[in-house]
Amino acid sequence: MTNALAHRGPDGEGFHCDAAQRVYLGHRRLAIRDLIGGHQPMWNEDGTVAVVYNGEIYNHAELRAELVLRGHRFVTECSDTEVLVHGFEEWGDDLPRRLNGMFAFAIFDQKRRQLFLARDRFGEKPLYYAHDGQRLLFASELRGLLGHSDFAPGLSLTSLQKYFAYGYFPAPHTLYEGVRKLPGGCWLRLDVQTGQVRYQRYWQFLLTPDDSLTDADEPRLIEELRHLLFAAVQRRLVSDVPLGVFLSGGLDSSAVLAGMARTLPPASIRSFTIGFVEPSFDESPFARQMARFVGTTHREQILSIDTARELLPALLSKMDEPLGDASLLPTHLLSAFTRQHVTVALSGDGGDELFAGYDPFLALRPAGLYSQVMPKSVHTVLRQLAARLPISLGNMGIDFRLRRFLMGLSYDRSLWNPVWMSPLDPAALPDLFAKPLPVEEVYSEAIALWNREPSLSPLERSLEFFTNFYLQDDILHKVDRAAMLVSLETRAIFLDNDLVEFCRRLPTRFKLRHGQRKYLLRKALTGVLPKEILERKKKGFGIPLAAWLRRLSPGPVTPIDGLDDRFLAQRWEAHRTGQEDQRLLLWCWLSLQKTLRKDER
Repeated sequence: MTNALAHRGPDGEGFHCDAAQRVYLGHRRLAIRDLIGGHQPMWNEDGTVAVVYNGEIYNHAELRAELVLRGHRFVTECSDTEVLVHGFEEWGDDLPRRLNGMFAFAIFDQKRRQLFLARDRFGEKPLYYAHDGQRLLFASELRGLLGHSDFAPGLSLTSLQKYFAYGYFPAPHTLYEGVRKLPGGCWLRLDVQTGQVRYQRYWQFLLTPDDSLTDADEPRLIEELRHLLFAAVQRRLVSDVPLGVFLSGGLDSSAVLAGMARTLPPASIRSFTIGFVEPSFDESPFARQMARFVGTTHREQILSIDTARELLPALLSKMDEPLGDASLLPTHLLSAFTRQHVTVALSGDGGDELFAGYDPFLALRPAGLYSQVMPKSVHTVLRQLAARLPISLGNMGIDFRLRRFLMGLSYDRSLWNPVWMSPLDPAALPDLFAKPLPVEEVYSEAIALWNREPSLSPLERSLEFFTNFYLQDDILHKVDRAAMLVSLETRAIFLDNDLVEFCRRLPTRFKLRHGQRKYLLRKALTGVLPKEILERKKKGFGIPLAAWLRRLSPGPVTPIDGLDDRFLAQRWEAHRTGQEDQRLLLWCWLSLQKTLRKDER
């Protein structure tokens, strides 16, 4: 099981095997802090509490000082891992709530005969488990569970329907029956003696806007945001190995770089960019401009799209769970390039979700007006007309956005966001699956979150959707797998506890104002970043997916009971001949097929 995770931890391994209590802990280490003394499993001083853990605790020094005052004795000088065993002794189930960091850990308490699993607030670090009443298996990736000699789960058709509906598996769903991923902000406790499991959520991103804040508070909010942002960067600079930053030249990554330059000599900062020869997909000039502005040691790798495409089958076959996000490829290429020089990279992930940076946030107002005045019959005709528009192969062409917009408005407001992002129109699920679930069940997570607080505006509900689902189960999943495949740790600045709490209480007019996204963030960075960076339009980390799929063969098909391969073959042919734009559906299908064909690995 641990060998299957060797890419996540190439620097060491450790085990605890107790046949009498039937407890077996294994760990693969990527050494970042306390290179000599940080081996795992790590025990407390009397050998009664052990931890295996992946991640970084950024407030570990403060917690250590508090625990020392409470009488705990530490063996290591600076290991954040040791804080977990003593923290659990002191605070028990309340430990995860006190942590500012990214983590997935398992703590074994021999005295109480309990195993305690926990995952960080946003799920930056993955944690899968399977519990059948007799045993509990857990691992950082599905391949770790599948490495167990007596574990062979079947595919989950329910989860596959959600996968084709969302483009990812919303927690706790996974590709396999009986396997779950612990959602971010949750813990699980197993009684080793009885096999009973208790599960609890200790935190969730829910907006609590402070309506007392007015425009008169804006100068103070700008200063507070700037302070919180740069403090979050500084917390994530602690490392005993070389560290750098992903730099796209966009607002979020440029903000991270500016924060680094507040603490480190600019020339000591290592920034990394992946670019493409094709100008329409290349962001490297913006990154180069920002690097020159700060004065970093900047490296970039420029590839042709065709060269990148050749790497695609091998990358997808290494994934242990499919993902409907094609930016996995450039993210992995950037990670592999970065890993040649450093072991840790800071990123700007989370900025779009917290500060309303995505296109769907702009679509909410016109969507609301449209839904109020447009008769259903006219809407149906408009969808038919939009379907006849010439197919654009661009990243986000007008025809693509229009068809997406109208598809979402065919459903209830609670489904707008997931359907806008969906690889497949929910109405087509019966064509793909022999036993399709009702739409309300497929999107049950999104509906429940949308309806949880009627007083929230559509924008506030959308921010909650993107942060709780798209960020956790798509963006962070993608970055973790792409980076850890090459043993690179990434740290998301915007997911700092203090910065997130600030964003939770910030009214939406400070996030989206008069069509300007990330309003307050831009204000906070005025005078810090170049004007060209502040004012540039958002450009996703894209690849020419629609064009690629016209030339790409899906290869041999692995049949899946309950799923109609003929429907997918028809969609592939319609896309190949230019009759339809099925890029999102076909990428999901290709990713799934490569995952299942283990013989290619």
